[in-house]
Amino acid sequence: MSGSPNRPIGRRTFVAGTLAGTMAAAGSAALVGPLAGSASAAGFGWSDDGSNYVVDTGAGLVFKVGKANGDLTSLVHRGTEYQGYGGKNSHIESGLGTSTVTIAQSGSTILISVTHGTLKHYYAARSGENNVYLWTDKADSSVSATRYIVRVRAGLFLNDEPDSYTYAPTTIEASDVFEKSDGQTRSKHYSKLRVMDYTHLGWSTGSVGLWIVRSNHEKASGGPFYRSLLRHQSADGGGLYEILYYGENQTEPERYGLQGPYVIAFTDGGAPSSSLYPGTLTTPWADGLGISGYVPASGRGRVAGVGIAGRNTAYAYTVGLANSAAQYWGSARSADGYFSVAGVLPGTYTLTVYKGELAVYSTSVTVSAGTTTTLDTITVPSTNDPGNATAIWRIGDWSGTPGGFKNADLMTYAHPSDVRAASWTGNVVIGSGTETSAFPCYLWKDVNSGLLVYFRLTAAQAAAAHTLRIGVTTAYANGRPQVVVNDTWTSSIPSPPTQPSTRSLTVGSYRGNNHTFTYSIPASAWRTDTGQYNVLKINVVSGSGTTGFLSAGTSVDALDLLA
Repeated sequence: MSGSPNRPIGRRTFVAGTLAGTMAAAGSAALVGPLAGSASAAGFGWSDDGSNYVVDTGAGLVFKVGKANGDLTSLVHRGTEYQGYGGKNSHIESGLGTSTVTIAQSGSTILISVTHGTLKHYYAARSGENNVYLWTDKADSSVSATRYIVRVRAGLFLNDEPDSYTYAPTTIEASDVFEKSDGQTRSKHYSKLRVMDYTHLGWSTGSVGLWIVRSNHEKASGGPFYRSLLRHQSADGGGLYEILYYGENQTEPERYGLQGPYVIAFTDGGAPSSSLYPGTLTTPWADGLGISGYVPASGRGRVAGVGIAGRNTAYAYTVGLANSAAQYWGSARSADGYFSVAGVLPGTYTLTVYKGELAVYSTSVTVSAGTTTTLDTITVPSTNDPGNATAIWRIGDWSGTPGGFKNADLMTYAHPSDVRAASWTGNVVIGSGTETSAFPCYLWKDVNSGLLVYFRLTAAQAAAAHTLRIGVTTAYANGRPQVVVNDTWTSSIPSPPTQPSTRSLTVGSYRGNNHTFTYSIPASAWRTDTGQYNVLKINVVSGSGTTGFLSAGTSVDALDLLA
């Protein structure tokens, strides 16, 4: 769930996530942007070669955009061509096809505008910068545009990280999950990162870095904890993505409108300048360019909260804002829960407080342009956090994630069949001290259904009915738990909650819709001999799914027996 390991930049490649600050320091010698001045660098300008508009930033970067379709057809940095593999260009989705493409220069800015039906896409260059700024305005579903992909020629960067399949010849699932000869798995899906965990991604040789700096994702979907593919590399070449909408394990409808800017950035090997990061980047130079859907800083507002009371200080808290048009988030300060979310489009939003990834409080907040909406201290009611309930026993923590369970960390960057995964079977004994680490993070109908939990009750506890809770974070093919106690009492089959219908557990994501199943177990189900173990069996039931790791399954947040 964290970013890439903290190691020096070398010939290995990496995704820059939570190490952004460290990497920014390492890249301080790189060209930075955006430039504040209006003077043009020597060589800055554009030309028309007949098929493409050719832009020279005057800083060693020359790129071309096709006049017929708006594809990025060339990306030359210091004389080296980086763009393209397999005869394909860099572009929106798989390419727009015939489009109207125009170019204009305004002082030290060049803007290329691409129109295809209701979709508008933009490339901007600034004098003296090794950056390409991109915006995409998708107005409706009539045009497919769920990503921008920068296609990078093979051999320029090396990569044997989880999101690579260069050295993984065996296909083990669909056409996008592979196994190496040593049993480790690789896939473009295995980024390890949630959206809130990274500012940029890409590759470095140590002397040249090529990056995508993501946008603020205000028009994306899924919230701060969403996971999607970010890059890939195979024998043919590599791809860097800005995902505008990703349907896999998606929890929200698609939002429409302008997304960006996101930035293609070259450096001297380090990370891109932090001035390009979402939340930091300002583009006053774009205010008058006529970009469709563009809202300047003056047309945005801010939400700030003086604190959050009722927190469990062992957990990080995040505050999210969302409505049908936009989404934003920010971290709550660990000391007191103070938070600030800036650059918000005017409107009324649902404000949600998350403990880890578990929603524990929500309210409504209205944002106006040019002002700060200040909230008094938010108090999270004790009953809103399931971890506050008194339990006879509890396995895991109520955090909205499977963190701490067996194989949980590995599953964000590997397939469940990976050689590094511990056995998915095995039973659990309450009081052993290994209850959580022995309990698998995922349960499947065809893999480890029927898992047993052994526990003892006192005479007083056995004389009373109790509530069992099982929290889940997502499910595949409507997989859900049905429980059996001591082979004498069986719960009804619960109705499936609303969950994404696509793959999840096998492509690095446990993020769906958090849901808690409750089971009222009568006193007659318990064993009266306090020296004997009670046995809880957890089955996964569903009428859907196929076999193995694609059988119906679910990800576990926590489970407990309440006092």
